[in-house]
Amino acid sequence: MNEMALKYGCNPNQKPSRVFMANGADLPIEVLNGRPGYINLLDAFNGWQLVRELKIATGLPSATSFKHVSPAGAAVGKPLSETEAKIYFVDDLGELSPIACAYARARGADRMSSYGDFVALSDTCDAITATMLKREVSDGIIAPGYTDDALEILKSKRKGTYNVIKIDPDYVPEPIETKQVFGITFEQGRNELAINNDLLANIVTDNKDIPDDKKIDLLISLITLKYTQSNSVCYVKDGQAIGIGAGQQSRIHCTRLAGSKADNWWMRQNPKVMGLKFVDGIGRPDRDNTIDVYMSDEYEDVLRDGVWQTLFKEKPEPLTREEKKEWLAKNTDVALGSDAFFPFGDNIERAYKSGVKYIAEPGGSIRDDHVIMTCNKYNMAMAFTGIRLFHH
Repeated sequence: MNEMALKYGCNPNQKPSRVFMANGADLPIEVLNGRPGYINLLDAFNGWQLVRELKIATGLPSATSFKHVSPAGAAVGKPLSETEAKIYFVDDLGELSPIACAYARARGADRMSSYGDFVALSDTCDAITATMLKREVSDGIIAPGYTDDALEILKSKRKGTYNVIKIDPDYVPEPIETKQVFGITFEQGRNELAINNDLLANIVTDNKDIPDDKKIDLLISLITLKYTQSNSVCYVKDGQAIGIGAGQQSRIHCTRLAGSKADNWWMRQNPKVMGLKFVDGIGRPDRDNTIDVYMSDEYEDVLRDGVWQTLFKEKPEPLTREEKKEWLAKNTDVALGSDAFFPFGDNIERAYKSGVKYIAEPGGSIRDDHVIMTCNKYNMAMAFTGIRLFHH
């Protein structure tokens, strides 16, 4: 099949819409179920590239949760702790496969943003991963293969309309890519830059120690950024992105946004949050939204009389500022990647508040000396990669 018609483009008024291979070759995908749309396929193809590169760089099964052409989460298949299994709401599924662990982490990083995601897996989707997906609000999945049981489970999702795409893992795109904007054709070489440990060799801070597992975290951050709308930064811990700030015009706003998401991820592990007693039958989206509001400064919105009774079996005590500050201080050894240089040390100051100890960024700012000085103040280790990772 050389082309596939789509229902419409980015919006319902944008017709006709299709995807096709300009070189006359067959499409490298097979739609096993559903009818993916324009944005679905943008998420699918960007997500597939991300997990493919994560697998190459780390050797671990990888997954990403994509929304609006940027990842909401990305992770490799490290085993989950009991706490992680509980905050990702998969503690009832028993032993998870590595690819299931990867998706649980990718989805669990920012569950609010992952609502209605498109999933990409580096490895064959198995039944346990499909079971996990079936109970989440999700638009579709792309993977190199599916077990028979997994495919049966996924085909039953969304009344049989869930998008299931199989991609040829051996497909290699042409080295030159084009797109049109305002009727004008743009052309450029594909970003085939290999992201590996070589990019982390130029450590410019007084602290030169970046352990191997933190190098993996930095590689995850950089590969995630390669497929995130710029400006972007990515906080990573223990093999998973915990905060991604995409598409911000100012880098400090990007660092703050991603940092706040990383803080929320950590706050969800606070005993008060984990101990919330929800009413029976509450939906996953309602529960996720309630947790997010409870942890915020707007907590009264879910604790007000007449409201909390619809959400909780018993009214929880709010988290105080002091409790939040004390808990957030326990998050340490976080890695941070940036798709372009940090222009000022204020980004480092903000990153430090979210436990960042290891940084990878291109370097090249006229204020590099101030950024390095700020890292040294907090004994951070920072590598200048020398490469920019803008993505549009």
